[in-house]
Amino acid sequence: MEVVLFSMYLRILRNLMKKVYCIGEVLIDFVAERQGSDLSKATQFTKKAGGAPANVACAIAKLGGKGIFIGSVGNDPFGKFLLDTLKNEGVDISLTQLSETFTTLAFVSLSEGGERDFVFSRGADQELSYNADLRKNLPGNILHLGAATALLGGPLEKTYTKYLFDGLTKEMFICFDPNYRTDLWKDDEETFIKKCMPFVEKSHLCKFSLEEAQLLSGKEDVHDACDVLHKVGAKIITVTLGKDGTLLSTNEKKKVIPSIAVTPVDTTGAGDAFIGCLLYQISDLGNFEPVFEDFDLLENIVAKANKAGAITTTNYGAIAALPTKDQLEA
Repeated sequence: MEVVLFSMYLRILRNLMKKVYCIGEVLIDFVAERQGSDLSKATQFTKKAGGAPANVACAIAKLGGKGIFIGSVGNDPFGKFLLDTLKNEGVDISLTQLSETFTTLAFVSLSEGGERDFVFSRGADQELSYNADLRKNLPGNILHLGAATALLGGPLEKTYTKYLFDGLTKEMFICFDPNYRTDLWKDDEETFIKKCMPFVEKSHLCKFSLEEAQLLSGKEDVHDACDVLHKVGAKIITVTLGKDGTLLSTNEKKKVIPSIAVTPVDTTGAGDAFIGCLLYQISDLGNFEPVFEDFDLLENIVAKANKAGAITTTNYGAIAALPTKDQLEA
């Protein structure tokens, strides 16, 4: 009898957990095997699943949350590989769309001087179309918008904006991560900043790297940067600072939350692990009000998210290195 009641209790808790809809790109990263030369000299590449919003959905699912990915892949072997990867990690891919456009690809290598050599072949990710039928499932859940390719034009950008409006009208908890990529916005940073501002204005939570906070605010000091971005509209801001932890900022209070000491081998996906773990914890509350009222609660949430990000850097690959709940609690 006690076992039955406990199982029922777990099911009730599971039903209270909010869904996290992660919208944006998923793509193939071809990483040169022998780093230290430009792409013209690279001969061998490792195929890896990439795309920040997809990584976040995986991070949430691996922790036991309800991560749902909304994006577009090509109806080709690479698209199948991406869908299989997400599905195997427990991500709900029922809203992911298949396109006749080829799956988006990125080729990456590091030169001898440490500069990244990058070639981006954009394809299916930009073809995401708006699904009006989804609106009925959105109320009370979480919307995560990762913007690495979403603001580069195409149907995806229009779809992205429509889902932001839906998130507002359906009273969702909205999270925005600009995912600034220097390679994609060379000589056009002003356009990137302009396109990000409506999302900063409307989001409840914004996750920035130090570079992004400085770029979007125009301020060098991170505290000043947060003040500017709060004035734009962001209610809660996290600025990841690598080994130094994360600056947590609200209109009333700021505090740097330390991380844990690790020996990193690959920092790919650490920021996605951080925000994924943070959103998982918020989804598990069943109620968003405490997030806005209790700074101590936020501090604890960020501390655990820091841990998830740090653990990810101790293994190779983004998705493969994302921690499970058992690893996080160990």
